Amino acid sequence: MASTKVNKTAHPFTRAALEDLLNRRFFYAPAFEIYGGVAGLYDYGPPGSSLQANILAEWRKHFIIEESMLEVDTTIMTPSPVFETSGHVARFADWMVKDTKTGDVLRADHLVEGVLEARLRGDKEARGLAEVEKAEDDKDKKKKKKKVSSTAVKLEDSAVAEYENILAKIDNYTGPELGELIKTHNIVNPDSGNEVDEPVQFNLMFDSSIGPTGKVKGYLRPETAQGHFVNFSRLLAFNNGQVPFASAQIGRSFRNEISPRSGLLRVREFTMAEIEHYVDPLNKKHQRFDEVRDVKLRFLPKDVQSAGSTEITEMTIGEAVEKKIVDNETLGYFLARISLFLEKIGIDPNRLRFRQHMANEMAHYAADCWDAEIQSSYGWIECVGCADRSAYDLTVHSNATSKPLVVRETLPEPIVTEKETPEFNAKLWGKTFMKNAQMLREVVTQMDEEKLTKLKEDLVNGPVTISDSDGNKYEVTSELLKIEKKTFKQSVRDYTPNVIEPSFGIGRILYSLLEHVFWAREQDAARGVLSLPPVVAPIKVLIVPLSANEVFRPLIKDVSLKLTRAGVSSRVDDSSATIGKRYSRNDELGTPYGITLDFASVQNGTMTVRERDTTDQLIGKIDEVIDIIKELTLGDLTWEGASQRLPAYTGVQDI
Repeated sequence: MASTKVNKTAHPFTRAALEDLLNRRFFYAPAFEIYGGVAGLYDYGPPGSSLQANILAEWRKHFIIEESMLEVDTTIMTPSPVFETSGHVARFADWMVKDTKTGDVLRADHLVEGVLEARLRGDKEARGLAEVEKAEDDKDKKKKKKKVSSTAVKLEDSAVAEYENILAKIDNYTGPELGELIKTHNIVNPDSGNEVDEPVQFNLMFDSSIGPTGKVKGYLRPETAQGHFVNFSRLLAFNNGQVPFASAQIGRSFRNEISPRSGLLRVREFTMAEIEHYVDPLNKKHQRFDEVRDVKLRFLPKDVQSAGSTEITEMTIGEAVEKKIVDNETLGYFLARISLFLEKIGIDPNRLRFRQHMANEMAHYAADCWDAEIQSSYGWIECVGCADRSAYDLTVHSNATSKPLVVRETLPEPIVTEKETPEFNAKLWGKTFMKNAQMLREVVTQMDEEKLTKLKEDLVNGPVTISDSDGNKYEVTSELLKIEKKTFKQSVRDYTPNVIEPSFGIGRILYSLLEHVFWAREQDAARGVLSLPPVVAPIKVLIVPLSANEVFRPLIKDVSLKLTRAGVSSRVDDSSATIGKRYSRNDELGTPYGITLDFASVQNGTMTVRERDTTDQLIGKIDEVIDIIKELTLGDLTWEGASQRLPAYTGVQDI
């Protein structure tokens, strides 16, 4: 049976319609709403919780299980010294500005971005290149995200080009540079029309105290990563001392956002899924890279952004690594795996790009960093970061604690080297230099091979003067110091591994997914549908009895139990609404399949199965249909494949 063709673009997407559905069906809602709510905090309802759980379950399968990662669950509350060492206390900050009259606080880069984008929209309207947004009723206006309103004003072509150039590089500006842009382009608070003051940094971590005395300072973690790093030695031992390996964690993180808005895209409490992949810095190849070499990705490299452009280049990850657009195979492998995961859960690949961090964005220690950005009605939003963090984290924690966070690798063959080696006449050295003896000894031992060779040659000709770090000079003779070439055999190599870190913002992915799969029936714009893939749909199957007649009770119970035993989540709707209405309201929840139980089901042991998007139905014996549904929900069978195994339902069952 050929599937019914579905026109999912008959009605243009409107965020108001989606947000109405999500609010009405309680996917998520502002937390503490009856108390007026708190910006940046959201509660998930039954469908939202199930959708998030299913996304995380698929993430765990795709990464942790398939890649044999070591899963950890570390604490949220973190003592201050950990974040002082990692640099978060000093540098985990955004630039903010204040309204000079009202005191309202705005994030500086978002202010510049919002105002310039509004001016560009106004220019398009003035040129007749864009439709003016349709009027909304008061209810929709309240639900819609507050964004800078546009006025139809035509700009000079040079101004348009300048604004587009600034927006292409918006993530690369420092605080002072943002302040200069605000002044140069007369940017004011769009809500009040007032000027704003100079940008200042605001640390995004929530601080707290640990224990009753209040003397032990702590923070709610802004990411899960540090919990991995401080446990590195235990993880390495668990992995039998072998590298490469990866640890993974799913958990809550907290950021005290300056001006949280845009729903789930910028919140103060959120779920993250992070991976720390530890690799030899001398060998960043990946043994499974050939499996993804031909995966095509859409890239926005840093040099393109620096030139003021947002043009996307599509190429395979193999080509990107060969051309050094992406730094190494391991980083490239994870970029490809990230793309495959996002596509698997329903993200539109044509609205997914990988944007490389520019110089000002990238941490000083990072070798390379890319963001998986997903396009929605809010623009391009960073949903996954993937960075090569080098050896920074393990190195700073090791230095701060004097605990070696290193790999000890037994070499297959010893490395034999010859080095110029200083030998001190300990008794005479101490007597000659007294309290400075140890300091001068370190000055000599820290010399490289070239300097030691020169010192050796000079000592042959008589006393030599050496200097300490303060410029003080000391005379050394061949009686005090001899330098000889010695042979060394190295059987073990100690090194600090580098870390490749994919970091997923689950709430952002969830919202972007909902935008990508939302559409309305061609014949009725009010009938919204969420075309969620079965693998992540909150409910896999809707059970619809013909009526509330008691005769259906045993059959409903039997079918529900069989679906549960098959690992398929289901929901019964035996309300008095029509079957069509019951199906329609579950289309809004993204339920991919529905089964109808009627009197023929009771007498003949048959039932129909309906596919959400096409509304096509097939019919078969109950056990046969359940087996088909199990395969469909696991992704082992397509609807087209099911149509080859079950006959189409014509609308009539014989009793």
